[in-house]
Amino acid sequence: MYDQPRVNPPVTAMTFDQMLERVRYEGAYPTRERAAEAVRTVLAALGRQVTGDERVDLAQCLPVEAALTLTAQIPDTEQLTGWGFIKDMASRTGATPATARWDTGAVLAVATRLAGPDLLARILRRLPGGYALLFGQVELRQPQPAA
Repeated sequence: MYDQPRVNPPVTAMTFDQMLERVRYEGAYPTRERAAEAVRTVLAALGRQVTGDERVDLAQCLPVEAALTLTAQIPDTEQLTGWGFIKDMASRTGATPATARWDTGAVLAVATRLAGPDLLARILRRLPGGYALLFGQVELRQPQPAA
């Protein structure tokens, strides 16, 4: 049961240093330290939202240091929308919502590549609305009947 291959293996193996360089490039951060801060902040916030097998599978796709940041968080009992995620991150860090959104985009762009499309689809199905855009994806909504 435990030795079965995962449905969504990591697309590419990446070291934590490589991840930081990629995030630094994506976010146009001046230093690796700033990129590392963004990675820690965003993955900690994401760790409070993603649960179940998706959390485990995402952690397996990330470099060990990043996976530990993600999984060290206790999931919140209430899931936040994408906008709520940004506001929560901004209030916890003292950053503006624009900075929190920028950091999220830079980190999740790299996480999206590491996770691959199948795992990303599973994660987005489990999260409330608004996360697809944070992961750099189009968010398609079901039409709602007119009231």
